[in-house]
Amino acid sequence: MKDFPNDLHYARYEALKLRRHEHGILEVIMSGEGGNKSALATADERMHRELADIWRDIDTDPHTRVAIIRGEGKGFSGGGNLALVEQMANDFQVRARVWREARDLVYNLVNCSKPVVSAMHGPAVGAGLVAGLLADISIAAKSALIIDGHTRLGVAAGDHAAIVWPLLCGMAKAKYHLLLCEPVSGDEAERIGLVSLTVDDIDLVPKSFELAQRLANGSQSAIRWTKYALNNWLRSAGPTFDTSLALEFLGFGGQDVHEGIHSLRERRAPRFPDGAPF
Repeated sequence: MKDFPNDLHYARYEALKLRRHEHGILEVIMSGEGGNKSALATADERMHRELADIWRDIDTDPHTRVAIIRGEGKGFSGGGNLALVEQMANDFQVRARVWREARDLVYNLVNCSKPVVSAMHGPAVGAGLVAGLLADISIAAKSALIIDGHTRLGVAAGDHAAIVWPLLCGMAKAKYHLLLCEPVSGDEAERIGLVSLTVDDIDLVPKSFELAQRLANGSQSAIRWTKYALNNWLRSAGPTFDTSLALEFLGFGGQDVHEGIHSLRERRAPRFPDGAPF
């Protein structure tokens, strides 16, 4: 294992910790806010941008065959940073910038030629969940709690959900969990096909490295071309994703998101106004 803050390929990354391992395995760790290992990684301005960009750099990294993405501390990832969410609600320029990053996060991951393994434990929410569920092999610990919280915030579920949830677990389950923000446990996620595999918490990291090594030791052209072909299912849903993302960011300019922010800060149920323009 090697940390490489001076590696020119990844020198600009701060919110993501990057470690090289044998067999061409690159470990991507979403660190807790402020470097606090016990805190959940939340998608503040830097983390959100880095999660969008990292997949392009991995794609062109000649030393990496497979990437593992995981969180540290008590969970995989937290939701969006509320300070950033508030900026998006109040500033069109911020909203437009984050929309582009959200689009790039999905498409850069889908188009990354290297296989990606995700290892999710504890809460898995927000931008981190995008990578967790779009990974080529997704592993959830039994402690995992997958939550898409967009409608609880007062915006459409646009980050990644429309492009992949119906394909993975079917439309009925997708609507149930996305409209209601109903959590999905690790065991249930495997049962409905939302993730590839569920393991005991103690086995999560070892299993992710075991599968990554198998991918790294396989025929790179065969694995990458198979991924490319299979991801045409996701590319074909591109217009659906683009619409969902546009509607999500349209919502950041409306009233409901302000009530969503206040209710989260005050730790209470939201009281959204009656009526909707659509």
